[in-house]
Amino acid sequence: MMENHRVMILGTGPAGLTAAIYAARANLQPFVVEGNEPGGQLTLTTEIENFPGFPEGIMGPELMDNMRAQAERFGATFTTGWVTSVDLSKRPFHVTVNESDEYEADTLIVSTGASAKMLGIAGESELVGRGVSTCATCDGFFFRNKPIVVVGGGDSAMEEATFLTKFASSVTIVHRRDTLRASKVMQERARANEKIKWELDVTPQSVLSNGKTVTGLEVKDNKTGEIRQIAVDGVFVAIGHSPNTKFLNGQLEVDEVGYIKTQGVTSATSVQGVFACGDVMDPRYRQAITAAGSGCKAAMDVEKFLEGDSVHDWSMAEAAQR
Repeated sequence: MMENHRVMILGTGPAGLTAAIYAARANLQPFVVEGNEPGGQLTLTTEIENFPGFPEGIMGPELMDNMRAQAERFGATFTTGWVTSVDLSKRPFHVTVNESDEYEADTLIVSTGASAKMLGIAGESELVGRGVSTCATCDGFFFRNKPIVVVGGGDSAMEEATFLTKFASSVTIVHRRDTLRASKVMQERARANEKIKWELDVTPQSVLSNGKTVTGLEVKDNKTGEIRQIAVDGVFVAIGHSPNTKFLNGQLEVDEVGYIKTQGVTSATSVQGVFACGDVMDPRYRQAITAAGSGCKAAMDVEKFLEGDSVHDWSMAEAAQR
């Protein structure tokens, strides 16, 4: 007999784990599917300084471990696997994990997050794990006293570059524009670091290697067209993320990029009984605290839905009162 759950949560970042905590405390016994990166992107992050309640900061993996333990304490259960398909045509919904494990769920909370984007240039994919990385926390140690490049101009690129200076002999930030997208405080922190160099207004062309490991990054000057090489032992790509929604196979309404659309101020999606939270539906803020808050909303919306309230109708009623 196929295993059935009242609430099934797909993903275990701050959004999914917060949803699990709230749903478990509501006695809904949520069943949580952990993906290949249990804990989400924060498990790849070093010290978190802006999550409320930790004046001295907290390490990302520690925060996620604490959230998971808290959810388990209140009755959430977990399985590790990859959601390969879902059928949202009728309730209970049908969820397939690892292509073989079948589940039914009265409600779904989708919190599958977003994955790192790649540059798509020559040599990049072939050298992942051999000098090309998207995770400074995972791989920074391997580049002790070596020169490296960080590609990107946002907060994540500044954070990764600053972190990597703990290991590397030098860190060169490469960005295709002459201005950065990062917040002022993150830019100032990076510019104040003597180990960080700058290559702005250049476009990466290819990752260079000796056949085994990275030896450099080839870039083109956007103003002069000059092609030059930056000699480094590592290339860290930090250019953003793509929402993990392909497994939905078009069954939920998404925006042009693939982020799930939610109804009004709620977490309700275009399918009744399916809710979304965290980076999978947030192309704008993408912060741990906003993800956690949206996970709280999703669990509360699920609870109301299971009690017979239409979250969709509630959302429209709220909008009409404004």
